[in-house]
Amino acid sequence: MKTSVKYKVIYRHREKYGISEMCRFFDVSRSGYYDYVKRMDIPARDLPLAEQIRVCQVECRSTYGYRRVHIWLERNGLHCNPKTVLRVMNKYNLLSVIRRKRYVKYGECLHRYPNLLNRNFIAERPNQKWVTDISYIRTGQGFLYLSVIRDLYDNSIVAYKTGSEQNINLVLNTIKDAKRKERVTAELQLHSDQGFQYTSKAYFKLTQQYGIIPSMSRRGNPYDNALAENFFSILKTECIYRAKITTFAEARRLIDDYIYFYNHKRIQTKTKLTPLELRRQYVA
Repeated sequence: MKTSVKYKVIYRHREKYGISEMCRFFDVSRSGYYDYVKRMDIPARDLPLAEQIRVCQVECRSTYGYRRVHIWLERNGLHCNPKTVLRVMNKYNLLSVIRRKRYVKYGECLHRYPNLLNRNFIAERPNQKWVTDISYIRTGQGFLYLSVIRDLYDNSIVAYKTGSEQNINLVLNTIKDAKRKERVTAELQLHSDQGFQYTSKAYFKLTQQYGIIPSMSRRGNPYDNALAENFFSILKTECIYRAKITTFAEARRLIDDYIYFYNHKRIQTKTKLTPLELRRQYVA
């Protein structure tokens, strides 16, 4: 519990219990409590600063956090402690309407794997090296998440799944679909980033069951999984960004149509073949 909250509780119950007794119970000093009460008795002290902060937030459209507000105040000749600025912004509801992105921890990271791929994006045969990742498609119903597996031999999309939630099952179902479609007869490397789906126990168990060797990008190195990211860039540039998508069903139709086009009809400049034409040549 924050010290200020303890002081509030003591102040609220000051008529019922002794101040010294409550200070000992909450492990706070009496001098600190009385200083808190003193600050409460002169609420108007912060008003001039609050008014200046309000002017600043109007000018910046309420996008400044306390650090930028503090710089603005200094530029306008008002010098005070940055923590005072934060306290007054909290007190008078003058905080920025913009919030930093908060990262949600979905669970303990149980498994991490070495970067076996190590940016060697060349495969000598189909089903030797796969890369996988998740991206999102913005729709009128919210975000639709897309999980794909791409074969580095011919750049084909081996399998893909969509879902309204970015969860572990989305990844597991993509792998299961890929294994149903492809006959893997030798060691297969599956490379991913360090997303919580890929460090989960369920992912570990499934790759063990299928005899797949996991490989994982280093933290903060998106280029380690550049070929997976590259497909999402192609998909969004050539398809998604050209449409105004209102529903999940519409997004799924676009994805289905484009991936079929990409695998069967989209010529690659390097090979002058479509991904599946190149794949069939190896089988032949």
